[in-house]
Amino acid sequence: MNDNTQNNLYNKNIGNKGEDIAVKFLEDKGYLIIERNFKFGKEGEIDIVAKDKNTLVFVEVKTRSNHNFGDPVLAISQKKRRLWSLAANGYMLKNNIHNQECRLDLIAIDLISETPQITHIENAVF
Repeated sequence: MNDNTQNNLYNKNIGNKGEDIAVKFLEDKGYLIIERNFKFGKEGEIDIVAKDKNTLVFVEVKTRSNHNFGDPVLAISQKKRRLWSLAANGYMLKNNIHNQECRLDLIAIDLISETPQITHIENAVF
């Protein structure tokens, strides 16, 4: 296994761990998890689709085990925002959802300390 493959596996494992933490965090807040890892097209993906009371929530999870690539809150590029919104619209189209209140949330998880630090930004418009 080459270094690139090992890094990709490590990053995928960190991402999965972060998503698991985010799901538990949202469930503890009373959210209903509808779907994980919804893919729309080649690049568009929603990490978590959930319901917060009557609001459909599309959640992007960013997890960091170190700060070599910066704070997870700042890790959402313009391209990622565009794909996130496109995937959310695709989810609604695919599931024939109309006139539904919805929002985009960001959950940033910092795994540097023993206890994960979770930042939840509701309606994360950057």
